[in-house]
Amino acid sequence: MHPPPPAADAMDFSQNSLFGYMEDLQELTIIERPVRRSLKTPEEIERLTVDEDLSDIERAVYLLSAGQDIQGTSVIANLPFLVRQNPAETLRRVLPKVREVLHVAGVEMQLTAAVSFRTILQEESVSIHTYAHSFLQVILLHLEHRDAGVSNAWLETLLSVIEVLPKETLKHEILNPLVSKAQLSQTVQSRLVSCKILGKMTNKFDAHTIKREILPLVKSLCQDVEYEVRSCMCRQLENIAQGIGTELTKSVVLPELIELSRDEGSSVRLAAFETLVNLLDVFDTDDRSQTILPLVKSFCEKSFKADESILISLSFHLGKLCHGLYGILTPDQHLRFLEFYKKLCTLGLQQENGHNENQIPPQILEQEKKYISVRKNCAYNFPAMIVFVDPKNFHMELYSTFFCLCHDPEVPVRYTIAICFYEVSKLLNSGVYLIHKELITLLQDESLEVLDALIDHLPEILELMSTGGESSVQENKLSSLPDLIPALTAAEQRAAASLKWRTHEKLLQKYACLPHIISSDQIYYRFLQRMFTIVMTNNVLPVQKAASRTLCIFLRYNRKQEQRHEVIQKLIEQLGQGKSYWNRLRFLDTCEFIIEIFSKSFFCKYFFLPAIELTHDPVANVRMKLCYLLPKVKSTLKIPADKHLLQQLEMCVRKLLCQEKDKDVLAIVKRTVLELDRMEMSMDAEQLEKEKQQSDGRPMSEKSFEKKRRDTKTPTTLPKSIPISVPGPSGTSTPSTSKEIKKSKLIRSQSFNNQAFHAKYGNLDKCASKSSTVGYTPSVSGLGKTSVVSLTDDSFRTRNACSAPTTFSPNASLPGTSRGTGNSVDPKSSGSKETPPRKATLKSRKSNP
Repeated sequence: MHPPPPAADAMDFSQNSLFGYMEDLQELTIIERPVRRSLKTPEEIERLTVDEDLSDIERAVYLLSAGQDIQGTSVIANLPFLVRQNPAETLRRVLPKVREVLHVAGVEMQLTAAVSFRTILQEESVSIHTYAHSFLQVILLHLEHRDAGVSNAWLETLLSVIEVLPKETLKHEILNPLVSKAQLSQTVQSRLVSCKILGKMTNKFDAHTIKREILPLVKSLCQDVEYEVRSCMCRQLENIAQGIGTELTKSVVLPELIELSRDEGSSVRLAAFETLVNLLDVFDTDDRSQTILPLVKSFCEKSFKADESILISLSFHLGKLCHGLYGILTPDQHLRFLEFYKKLCTLGLQQENGHNENQIPPQILEQEKKYISVRKNCAYNFPAMIVFVDPKNFHMELYSTFFCLCHDPEVPVRYTIAICFYEVSKLLNSGVYLIHKELITLLQDESLEVLDALIDHLPEILELMSTGGESSVQENKLSSLPDLIPALTAAEQRAAASLKWRTHEKLLQKYACLPHIISSDQIYYRFLQRMFTIVMTNNVLPVQKAASRTLCIFLRYNRKQEQRHEVIQKLIEQLGQGKSYWNRLRFLDTCEFIIEIFSKSFFCKYFFLPAIELTHDPVANVRMKLCYLLPKVKSTLKIPADKHLLQQLEMCVRKLLCQEKDKDVLAIVKRTVLELDRMEMSMDAEQLEKEKQQSDGRPMSEKSFEKKRRDTKTPTTLPKSIPISVPGPSGTSTPSTSKEIKKSKLIRSQSFNNQAFHAKYGNLDKCASKSSTVGYTPSVSGLGKTSVVSLTDDSFRTRNACSAPTTFSPNASLPGTSRGTGNSVDPKSSGSKETPPRKATLKSRKSNP
């Protein structure tokens, strides 16, 4: 025996072996490639090749005749297209080949054919008569295929066909052969198919035909020797009862159900029970009290001794059952049904679960899963049980059960009761305060699935909680529920810490209801800053947008000006002027929400200038997003009050057109300009009416002079290099009286005090004013009908119709402009800054007599 090698040598050997294995794998890969290529021999490739000059019909016929199975399956899958394209040729040449192939086809081709036949029917590519003549016999032929999946697929197609076939075709092609197919001499599969066909076509015939030809078959199948057939026919009795009417149901269907409910097979008894529950509304009070109630009581009493699957079905239908029997139960019977429900709600919880799950026998684990399903169904039926006991008795009869369901150790149970929480709240109405603690419990649930289910209707639940169920109560800020705000904040933090960002997004969207629930100060100190933090720091875009929109709604309902100004300043400084381009993009999202939620004047006052200033942004994506937003930004303007803002917008668009270097941004700018040109500007009707009244109250000569003065007054955004030509007779203006001057100065000082809080935008306006000249501003490829000011007659009419002096203070203290500035200054006393332009206009007019 050789001695073991040294450790170092062993290490070297293992490394060499590793590299050797890698080389071998590479060689195997190289060797395998030609093997894969050689899977198809030239002869096989030749056989799979089809002449490209063949038409679709000819190619289909060829592939079905000489092609391989996969090619034939492809043709059959394409059959609906062929029927749409050329129905006559497809039915004449392709369909016979399909019939031949299906005789020996495999499972995949059979399933494909069943789906294709159903698609042709649904698309109505051919008439019903043609369809029945061409396809019906093929469907009937393959109903009893030996593969259960194929048989069910053809049966589904046939059931769809039965809905549209005429009565005569149904009788001759389906009902008459069904008499022999339902006999005991036929296979079980054939009899099962007969049950489902009978249930589908009963409502297609008159009562006489049903009674003479269909009901005897139904009775025969209900008494079949195979429990599978009896169970299947029992489940079709509901459809049959709806087709034959109340009288025949009582005389024929009910006796069969009674007999089947006592069947030796548990699946048959279960089918009978479920059918009885679904048909409760069909039977009258006597039938329910004398016949159905004893059967149901017996079934419930024996259910705990039977298989757990029966308990699952019983727990699922219990709410509907109690609702159907409500009104015929004695107090004792009522109590017994309630106790039975309570027992089901705690089924399986009494067992000790301290042992390790790995040591639990499989049958015990399976039983526990069924118990969980039972409790889950009980949670689903809880609203129905509240109606059963009357909401007034909830606290005494059902509160403890509700508590158990909300604290159930299994997530599916708590998830289901969370879904039902809103329905429970509505039913309790003024007693909704009884379940305050359970709301907090579910909000604090460790499973995000439970939280996700609860928050679907969280706004409605909180509204009911805040008003105590009474819609007439105007305001009650949940003072009786101090744990709500900590629970809401903890739920949001738990969702934020998880990977389930959709739950987080949904929760933030639902928090938009809080202004109607809690006070403005509580929102400001507990939620608003958190929303801002999410917008600034979260990495998921939908979550950021949800937080941004909710933040805007919080701001919308905040009535404290200092808090409002603080939030606005944060939005502008930390988002709009933030160092990260991502924050600046979110600022534009916020602007879009503000346009949606707030008034137009609010946006113009605080966010218009900060938004359009991003045309100078160094990042192309920010400028691009701004371009997409510009039409909405322009829609907030009103003429003539916001003419100065319109000029700022025109300047920004002109700058983008002239200076933009990024080709993608420039392309979007050009499209945006065209969209802006098509936009109609909003007119300030109140301001125009005021001016009209003022004009109507002046002497005629003064009105004429005022018209001439307005015609010569021009906006101040045109470059000095553009020549000005203003036709019309020359004239002189009369100086304003000292009283009007004092009034104008007072109004201007008031409007200055109403400006927003950043001097930066005032400087921007100063720059705009310095770069402007006297004259009419031409359109920047057109920024809308009202914004295009030219020297045509229409422009003069628009000018006269909506002319109003416009002022914009460069000494603003807030980051924006106020609509009030443009409306409150008299044109004749607009200040010394506007005097030089007026003189320039006069000179221009004198030089052009």
